[in-house]
Amino acid sequence: MKKAVLASGNAHKVYEIGLILKDFDLELQTMKDAGFEGDIEENGITFEENSLIKAQAVMDALDVEVTIADDSGLEVDALKGAPGVYSARYAGPACDNQANNDKLLEALKDLPLEARTATFVTVITYLFSTGEKIVARGEVKGHIGFEHKGKNGFGYDPLFIVLGKDKTYAEMNDTEKSQLSHRAEALKILKAELLKR
Repeated sequence: MKKAVLASGNAHKVYEIGLILKDFDLELQTMKDAGFEGDIEENGITFEENSLIKAQAVMDALDVEVTIADDSGLEVDALKGAPGVYSARYAGPACDNQANNDKLLEALKDLPLEARTATFVTVITYLFSTGEKIVARGEVKGHIGFEHKGKNGFGYDPLFIVLGKDKTYAEMNDTEKSQLSHRAEALKILKAELLKR
């Protein structure tokens, strides 16, 4: 069984990724559980760069066969792709989800729904100890709503309405969201690439 470390401390991500990759004989754990200490500076200008930075940092620190990292964010067309890679700190370094959402609503306050198009993006890097890597990008199109709706989820989930749906991610249950999420899309692509090997 290959030991794989997720460049995250999020146990929910380990569970979610583990379910998708259960057929690949991986022993998956968080970087904290694997003994990685410290922070990783994400100074890339694309999701792909930040995802690789995280995967490489964990690979360099630990003796493992595989590291997996993801980077996610929201790209709003009317804001020329912002907040993008700065999604988690859109309202400033010490901000929280509420502050980020409030800043986004303020930035779009004069725009009708049809001008509030956006894309949720996740990029997953699957890095081998040989240096070889698989990069999978998942995207979900939608709109930014006019107010916070729903209690399930985090980040921009209360504002993001999936294209063709009439509710935000935060109004969906876990099963619905997992079928429509950008991370699920990226994981499907990653799984397909791994099956080719």
